[in-house]
Parts: sequence; structure tokens; C-alpha cells
Amino acid sequence: MSMYEIIRKTKHLRPLTSEEIKKLIDGYVSGSIPDYQVAAWLMAVNLNSLTDEETLCLTMAMKDSGDVVDLSGINNVTVDKHSTGGVGDKTSLIIGPVVAACGVSVPKMSGKGLGHTGGTIDKLESIPGCRTDASFSDFIDYVRNTGFSIVSQSGNLVPADKKLYALRDATATVDSIPLIASSIMSKKLAMGADCILLDVKTGSGAFMKTTEDAQALARLMVATGKNAGKKCMAVITDMDIPLGKAVGNSLEVIEVTEILKNNVRGRLYELCIELSADMLMMAGKGTKEECIRLSEDAISSGRALDVFRRSIAQQGGDIRFTEDYSVLGEAKKKHVVYSLRDGYISGMDSEEIGLASLALGAGRKTKEAPVDYTAGIMLEKEYGDYVKKGEKLMTLFTSSECSMEQTEEKVLSALKISDTAPPERSIVIKVIE
Repeated sequence: MSMYEIIRKTKHLRPLTSEEIKKLIDGYVSGSIPDYQVAAWLMAVNLNSLTDEETLCLTMAMKDSGDVVDLSGINNVTVDKHSTGGVGDKTSLIIGPVVAACGVSVPKMSGKGLGHTGGTIDKLESIPGCRTDASFSDFIDYVRNTGFSIVSQSGNLVPADKKLYALRDATATVDSIPLIASSIMSKKLAMGADCILLDVKTGSGAFMKTTEDAQALARLMVATGKNAGKKCMAVITDMDIPLGKAVGNSLEVIEVTEILKNNVRGRLYELCIELSADMLMMAGKGTKEECIRLSEDAISSGRALDVFRRSIAQQGGDIRFTEDYSVLGEAKKKHVVYSLRDGYISGMDSEEIGLASLALGAGRKTKEAPVDYTAGIMLEKEYGDYVKKGEKLMTLFTSSECSMEQTEEKVLSALKISDTAPPERSIVIKVIE
């Protein structure tokens, strides 16, 4: 069947066969099918969606478009984790060491941040000397040695996704749930882990703004993973407010270290325990309650911190930073933001906080743009806290040229301060198994 007929079928809500989808993907990757025809098909998908079966076929065709990682050399149960991204989301750097300290291997490839959501690779590269580029064989050795490693996506892994995502970005078809699901799951399946945990964020600072859309995406990804023969589950989590107190690369690395030192509790700690327990449960380490206790003990005993330190060291990182945060470098400029009134913090627009951090230099507006690792925001007060007029709300950090006054206006506009205490909010909204 020609590409013309494939476009017509999706346009008229007629399901494609697995052979037709494979022909589309193989042809696009090889260059025999042009951008303009694939763009037309993407728009038809964006308007009409795909069936679950079509989404699975698309995912598998994308996965098979390039290399697939062979994790058999690890000789252990492997669990991968994916987050759909958010403001202050540094969970991978915490739960990886926690799960590895409990005897389950966590191999993970990640990416750099773009826009107001940070990337795990940027956080790691804010540690002096830490290398995230690695061959497949080195990556396997890293995981065998410490049980945990995060490296940059390398080799010819899912080239179809790279081409399709760039075209989706240029044709306003990024927000299609089947296309999002196939993009994420093709990369997760190509990684080859036994189990996959999906952290699907929802709220102002997330890609999925509504809980309904987040659940639809989560259900489709879980179904796709299970139909591909993997243990898979998803957790819908709140991203209406930033996750943790730090937003920005080296600031977030410090917060990670403080949690692994068992010095800090709160929403971020609670979420990491939940996600770690889910990963351990999928790997067969016990009931949810038993796995929660295992996760808590991994932190309180110091075993998770030891895994973190050894993992960073084997990738060339200067682990002195875990005892002396100045090793990470210090921002040239700091600016304290004070409260303009008394009251309770009843709202924190995550997206606006993220955009403010981007303005300070903590993120990149284009893929090629550099990042100021020292830049970011430290929240001195969080959702639900009472604050007095003139009390410190947050501190802005940067080593870049930017207007602190304009950024202050942006972060103040992102906060809502009320006379009454706001309701408590759960970090975990729903679990989809």
C-alpha cells in the first residue's frame, strides 16, 4: 500500500495494519517517504487518534528502527523508570540509588532538558567531571558495578523517534496521546529492562495539564508495555506545584544529596519512597508495605547514599561535592525575594516558576543553548506555609546576564497568598497497574 493510501485510511478512521505502520516507519527513517507525507499522516493522527493496537504496532516499529540494548550482561532483575517531566523533578537521582541499594538494578538512559522542565543529564553534568556519554559496554559495566547508572541516550537508539519528534514539533502535533505514548514507550522498550515504572505528571508545570489527559496517557502506555511483554505500571503525580525546594541543576543535586543523607523529608522524599517501593514491588521484592520499609531503610542506613557516590565516581564525577557543596560552583549573583503580605501560600504556579528558572539560565530555549549550572531558584517557603510580610520567600541564583528584578516579578506573580490555610494535597493522584 502506498503512503497516500495510508494517509487516507487514518484520515477516514480506518485502522492500519502492523505491516502498513512498519512500512511507514521504515520508509521515513530510510528517507524513501518524504516529510510532507508523514506530516500529513501525523495531523490525521492528531485529529482522529489511533487504536490501542495501532499504538502498539507504531511503538514496536519505532523501537525496532535502530539499536536495542541488551541488558543480559547485568545478570539481575532490571527496572527502568520514566517521568514525563516537571519543575524540580530530580526523582531519578534519588530512587535509582535507593532501588539499587535494595538489590535491583536500575539502568537508565536520559536526556537533556529543553524549556522549563529540567533534564536529568544536565543535573549530572553539573557535577564536575561527571561523564554521561558512555558506550553500551561501559554502561553495562557501570550498572553491574553499582546497580545504578544514568547515561545519555547514545548509539542508534530509536532513530524513528528523533525524526518523528522533530516533525511533530514543527507541525503542532506534539499533543497527540498515541504519539506521546509511542515516543516514550519505544525508547523504554528499546532499553530492554524487565520492568518499567512510569511517573506521569499532571498540572501547570507538566506537559499533561489535566488529570484526565494524564490518566489516558498512563493507561495507554501501561497497556502498550504489557502487550509488549513487560511488567509495567504508572503513577499519576501532582505537578501543580514544584517538586521539592530546589529548581535548577546544581541546586537540585544538593537537594538530592540532602535527601540521601536522610536530612530532609517532605513531598519529594514521600514521592521517591512511593516510586522506589513500586519499582521494588515489580521486581518481586515483596508487598508494597514491605517495599516501602526497604526503601526507607536504604536511605536511613546510608546505603543509598553510598550507591549514589560510587555511581558518580565511576562516571568520573568529583564526589567531594557530597561533603562540600562549593565543589559544584557558586552563582555569581544572588537575589532574595521577600513576601509583600502576610498569609498562607495557597498556590505556586509550577510552569511560571520553571520559566523564571529558565530566565535565570538554568534551562535552554533551544537544543544547542548552553546551561548555567549554578542558576536556579531555592524556595524558602512551600505550599501551605504561613509567611509574614518582609519574610524571605525564595532566593534566585545566576551567573548569567539577566534581570533579577523582572524575574522577581515573575516569581511573585506565580505565588498565591491567602488569609486561610489551603487544603492538603496528595503527591500521588492515582496508580495504574
